[in-house]
Amino acid sequence: MKIAILSRNKKLYSTRRLVEAAIARGHDPIVIDFLRCYMTIASHQPTIHFDGKELNDIDVVIPRIGASVSFYGSAVVRQFQMMKTHTLNKSEGIIRSRDKLHSLQLLSCKGIGLPITGFANRPAEIDDLIRMVGGAPLVIKLLSGTQGIGVVLAETKQAASSVIEAFMGLKANILVQEYIQEAKGADIRCFVIGNKVVAAMERKAKAGEFRSNLHRGGSSKLIKITPEERSTAVRSAKILGLSVAGVDILRSNHGPVVMEVNSSPGLKGIESITGKDIAGMIIEFLEKTLKNTKKRKEHNEDIPRYGLKKSA
Repeated sequence: MKIAILSRNKKLYSTRRLVEAAIARGHDPIVIDFLRCYMTIASHQPTIHFDGKELNDIDVVIPRIGASVSFYGSAVVRQFQMMKTHTLNKSEGIIRSRDKLHSLQLLSCKGIGLPITGFANRPAEIDDLIRMVGGAPLVIKLLSGTQGIGVVLAETKQAASSVIEAFMGLKANILVQEYIQEAKGADIRCFVIGNKVVAAMERKAKAGEFRSNLHRGGSSKLIKITPEERSTAVRSAKILGLSVAGVDILRSNHGPVVMEVNSSPGLKGIESITGKDIAGMIIEFLEKTLKNTKKRKEHNEDIPRYGLKKSA
């Protein structure tokens, strides 16, 4: 297979590992900076170009789309879909996961456990908003934040009111969530491929910090997850339409609650902690998916209209 890895930087750990895994399994990987792609949108022959050449020989696409460039990145992925090129994660799933509010609404509709979450537009609703999520302490999140940036723990009602009012004054969209105190600053990253959690690790915040992101100095360790946590992670990825996802879960007194679903989860932390070849698992999953797709296509072509068998 010729595999296009959509990534801004070929030196990034996750990108390098995917290239290595593809080569190890006998494939031809190419790293493409998707911001340098340009396309023609046409009914009969949509095309996509890179470095002056048309990309018409790609078998499969692995998107590694950062949050800050989701709009253009998802458009490139969608263009490949229009060209009938198989993509590991589709543009729809990437867009859903990037929109924190939308993703939580979709998960809640399907009964996935979530922290109580509030969303409002006017300072006049602040007091009621705080009450709705159970009062302080509570967590305030910028909808556009990533890697723990724009996430604030307000320990008192007064602090919460001040922070929410400040964000609203800046016209920033925020979520207000209950603080899951029993999680003790730790969350679980479940790495989902297809219908399985292939690896999981616990991430714990450093002393004096409540955000468990490794980018913020948190530590991580191998962890055994429960069947309920496993099911929650797999269902969450499926609801958002993602074949590969990093699902972040907190252990609450009322069971696992999902904090976020990431459509481009990093490989470095999970591979180093678990010792598993996650990149190789992704390539193997793509091989099986394309093989099954080809079989279904051949089977459908062999079935004539009206369900009648072809005559010999």
